[in-house]
This record gives sequence, structure tokens and C-alpha cells, in this order.
Amino acid sequence: MSETPGWSSPDQPSNQPPPQQQPQHGPQYGYTMPPPPPTIKPGVIPLRPLGLGEIIDGAITTMRRHPKILIGGAAVVAAITQIVSLVVQLPFLSALTDVAAIDPNTATPEQVLDQFAATVPSAIVGTGVEALLVLLGTVFLSGFITVVAGHAVLGRPVTFAQAWEEFKPRLLPLLGATLLYGLMIGVVIFAFVALAVVSQSVPVFILATIAGVVIAIGLWVVFSLVTPALVLERCGVGTAFGRSRKLVNGAWWRTFGILLVAALITGVINSIVVVPFQLMGMAATGFSTDPAATLNVIYLVLVTIGAIIASTITLPFSSAVTVLVYVDRRMRAEGMDIELQRAAGHGGS
Repeated sequence: MSETPGWSSPDQPSNQPPPQQQPQHGPQYGYTMPPPPPTIKPGVIPLRPLGLGEIIDGAITTMRRHPKILIGGAAVVAAITQIVSLVVQLPFLSALTDVAAIDPNTATPEQVLDQFAATVPSAIVGTGVEALLVLLGTVFLSGFITVVAGHAVLGRPVTFAQAWEEFKPRLLPLLGATLLYGLMIGVVIFAFVALAVVSQSVPVFILATIAGVVIAIGLWVVFSLVTPALVLERCGVGTAFGRSRKLVNGAWWRTFGILLVAALITGVINSIVVVPFQLMGMAATGFSTDPAATLNVIYLVLVTIGAIIASTITLPFSSAVTVLVYVDRRMRAEGMDIELQRAAGHGGS
């Protein structure tokens, strides 16, 4: 960050003075081990390599120490994106209901095609607008939360205005990096899906599907640290991708395991919050088994409320975990704990 020392990569020049050597007192016989240095914890995590529990706890502590900025900001962004998405969907409800109400046993192929032709273009537009809103909201939150978490690691207070001022120059590069990342994953998935379809062979279809999923997961992990690298190190998009790959190198399985645990926690929280709203929406429809019943306004409004609440909790958590994984990797691979200790005012000793 621009005002916070300690985040520059090893390839960037540092304006910090070299650590002072501690004087040695008395003879050194080698028979007794010196006591371990005390754990330095100016913020939400100790400044040393972290365990899984410390990363999860650090993410939760970050949310607890900055509830107005993180949870409040996430609530506003989630509300805007979800409500606008709902408004975009409403004009297409009648057409989608007509499609869902088609009886495949009685409708002719021509009727089915005509109904889909009348519905698909508008549905694509609505889905595209919704996806764009979610993308913008997610990019903003992930980058903004990265700045706040960077301050939280050093135990430094930060206001919304300060965090926004630091993040604002990184917004467009982060959007570009996110689009590039999504394009990479999309190309991989499309290529293997196309191979599976063209092959017209069940074994090839299965193998291509598995290979596509494995490669997509691999890219997800390798480039999972692009956002904190780009925002905290203030580097370019290409450099951020290279930094993420370098930091994950040699620790792919550990990084994957931590991110998977965080994703499972996020999924559980999301289910706990969203499912009751879905049940209330189903109760409003009389628990109808008709697919068209879930396309009414009451059901969608209730599900939207649940999605807003869930996103308010899960988005800050998952973003904070990613930042702490980045910090942990830098402390393990580059000894950044010393640099952070000096930045936190502990002299690195």
C-alpha cells in the first residue's frame, strides 16, 4: 500500500533501513539454546508463518475489528447488486413462467422452439446484466477488503475514506485482472466441453470433463493471490499474475487446502442463511412442485433477501482469508515477517 511500508515484493526497492544486528554478550559455548523470540502480534495475526486455524481466526477477527467498513460495505454492495439483479429479472418472469409451464408430453417441438426463441434473448440480456453487476461488486469488495485487511495485519486503524483512497488507483487494474482470470478459466472449460461434445464418445466425454475441471481448479489455486499482490504491492496486472504463481509454487496443495476449507465454511454459512428464506418462499407458493411456482415475485424477493444477508457475511470472510494466505506465503517464502515487524514498529528483532 502506498502509505504502508512492508508490502513491496523482493524485486522492488525498499526504503526501509537494514535490520540492526543484535550485540552478542558473553561466550558462546553452544550448549544452551537461546530462548525463542516473543511472538509479535500487532494486529489480527502473529507476524510469523501461520497455521490454518490462525488464518481462519484472523479473517474473523478482521471482520470483528472493522465491522462498519467490511460488513457495512459488503451489505451495501450486496444489496445494490442483488436488488438491481432482481429488478432486471422481473420483466422476464412471465416469459420464463411460460417456458417452465411447457408440458413436454403434449407440446410440439415447434411450440417449444418458438417459446424458447421468444424467451432466450431477453434472458441472456438479463443474465449478462446480472453477471456484470456481480462482477463489479465482487471486484470492488475484494480489493477494498484487501486494503483493510492489510492495515489489520499491522494493527493500524483505517477509515472508509482512507481505504478507498488507497484502493481507488487499483480498481481498474483489478477489474482487468479479474476479467483476464475469468477469460482463462472460461477458455479452458469451453475447450474441454467442446472436445467432449464433438467426440460423441462417453469415455472421452468423461475424461475431458474431468480434465477440464482439474485444470480449472489448478488455475484457480495458482492465481488465487492475484488480488492481494496487485492491490498491496501496487504492481501491474501481468506482474500480479506472476507474483501469485511464484508464491503458490511449491505450496499448491497447502494453498488449495486452505482455500477449500474457506470455501466449505462459506458454503455452510450461505446454506444456513439462504435455505430458510427459500423455505419461506416455497411456503408462500404452497410448496408447489410446479417449476413455474418458483418464478413468482414473492419467492424471488425472499431469496434475494437471503442472498444479501449471506453475501454480507461470506464475501468479507473469503476475501480476508485470501489476503492472509498471501501474507502467510510471503512470510514463508520471502521472510516478510521481518519486514512487517519493522513496519509495525518492532524493529524486526
